[in-house]
Amino acid sequence: MTEAKIGVIGGTNLYQIGSLRNVEEVRVSTPFGDPSDAIMVGQLEGVRVAFLPRHGRGHRISPTELPVRANIYALKSLGVEWIISVSAVGSLREDIHPLDILIPDQLIDRTRSRVNTFFGDGLVAHASFAEPFCPVLSNILFEVASEAGAGVHKGGTYLVMEGPLFSTKAESFLYRSWGASVIGMTALPEAKLAREAEICYATLACVTDYDCWHTSSEPVTVDMVIGNLNRNAEMAKRILSTAVTRIPSKRECQCATALQNAIITAPDLIPAPLKEKLRLLIGKYVE
Repeated sequence: MTEAKIGVIGGTNLYQIGSLRNVEEVRVSTPFGDPSDAIMVGQLEGVRVAFLPRHGRGHRISPTELPVRANIYALKSLGVEWIISVSAVGSLREDIHPLDILIPDQLIDRTRSRVNTFFGDGLVAHASFAEPFCPVLSNILFEVASEAGAGVHKGGTYLVMEGPLFSTKAESFLYRSWGASVIGMTALPEAKLAREAEICYATLACVTDYDCWHTSSEPVTVDMVIGNLNRNAEMAKRILSTAVTRIPSKRECQCATALQNAIITAPDLIPAPLKEKLRLLIGKYVE
């Protein structure tokens, strides 16, 4: 089967990477259904990369409807160990401007209609999620974005809302009072599922607007978001092209062993069909 150790999940307006060469479209079936689209596997600056458009080409799938378990499982099945996520966000801080990029290090979960784990139905696992983003991959993204001349910020809290509507002003002011840096709709459950799959995960959060809290700015609209995303897309592609060349061949972070002490259920009590369904994830820990 076609394999790649690095995966890229493209957000709104990043449905392909033009510089991806020798591309093969791979359609993967998973125990959790089909992923958002075919996965494009090819060479990016000489590095094997698997690219998945999060919302499907043409942006057909809303944030709440994303088949995130299928997406992460499919990338894992191709051998992916690192995922760079590209995500559109609104700024909740004056100093984080539209067209800037944030490399977040924390998350607040305000979603409510999404399955956020591979486990359950007779198998309990509690993976650590105190540090939701891989520090190694996040550092690489920050360094490359800085060198590329992006207005990049290292660290900050990404608040994930349900959507698909944008925030009310009351919500926007509330999230600011919590110390959140940006707001978006897609980092969760992606980050949680990547951790359960023992995949390193980091995000390029591309700022499109000031949400609706900023009194000197117009309320956020789709036209505003799309316009700024078009301007951000080329920078994101430049960052990706360099970042993939700097990812180490060997992983030494805790992401790689996230399930080592997380599975609580006694192995002999895990239903056999469930063991088989999740073998890709738990096979090295549960016979």
